[in-house]
Amino acid sequence: ISSTFPFESKFVDVHGSKMHYVEEGHGNVVLFLHGNPASCYIWRNIIPHVSKGSRAIAVDLIGMGKSDKPDIGYHYDDHSRYVEGFVEALGLKDITLVIQDWGSLIGFRYAHEHEANVRGIAFMEATVRPLDLSDLPLDTRIIFPVIRTFPFGYLLIQAGNIFLNKLLPDMIIRKLAKEEVAAYKAPFPTIKSRKPVAKFPSEVPFSGKPAANHQTMVGYSEWLKVTQMPKLFLKFSPGVAINKEMAEWIEKTLPNLTTVDCGAGRHFVQEDEPDAIGQAIAAWMSTQLKK
Repeated sequence: ISSTFPFESKFVDVHGSKMHYVEEGHGNVVLFLHGNPASCYIWRNIIPHVSKGSRAIAVDLIGMGKSDKPDIGYHYDDHSRYVEGFVEALGLKDITLVIQDWGSLIGFRYAHEHEANVRGIAFMEATVRPLDLSDLPLDTRIIFPVIRTFPFGYLLIQAGNIFLNKLLPDMIIRKLAKEEVAAYKAPFPTIKSRKPVAKFPSEVPFSGKPAANHQTMVGYSEWLKVTQMPKLFLKFSPGVAINKEMAEWIEKTLPNLTTVDCGAGRHFVQEDEPDAIGQAIAAWMSTQLKK
């Protein structure tokens, strides 16, 4: 698995801030949305599989990667607004979304609210329905309530950098090379720079709170149960966001779904099985999204 990132950085102005992205290839648009605490770097070994027949675009969420860090709240609504602005700024049409982690909360919402502009959704380690803490593995269930509250979240995430130092590597099966660790840590050298990382956990709706975010998730989850939009579910074992029970619910509940078992993975599965992911997306696009 390569640590190199052989793409030219591009920037576009969105709501007065620069958002960083890379793009490769020509054809139908594929938009990759990463999660926390990642950046478009996480897609580096998947893009080449997809860009052979498509225009693959991977963006850094606002405050993440090489995108600017404006003085905003970094709420769910903020991230959605900046991704919408990014799509508009580049004039992207008929998008296929590839989403994971927080990219899934933003991407599913975008697809629900802009259904006419989305051709299909490929997802892995995603949040497809409202969660209770009981849905998470025990170790995650213990740490998550702690990092959602002040001052513990601030101390552990912003001061202690726990997401980059521990949670990211712990949720990958293989050991990252030092160059890969450095690439993930580069956007967050200071306590202040980690504000976006620290905000994400408290924005995930658990047991109905935050209420507004919960309602947004209920909305897209109910929509996913009925929409005939083509969907690709990239399944991993044991998973974190999608365990065995959640995978069974997805396969039983979501219509027009293709499932591909990509093997062993925890949460940041792009670092364990990038070739399996990339090949599955390319094959699905060539068969299910031909029209």
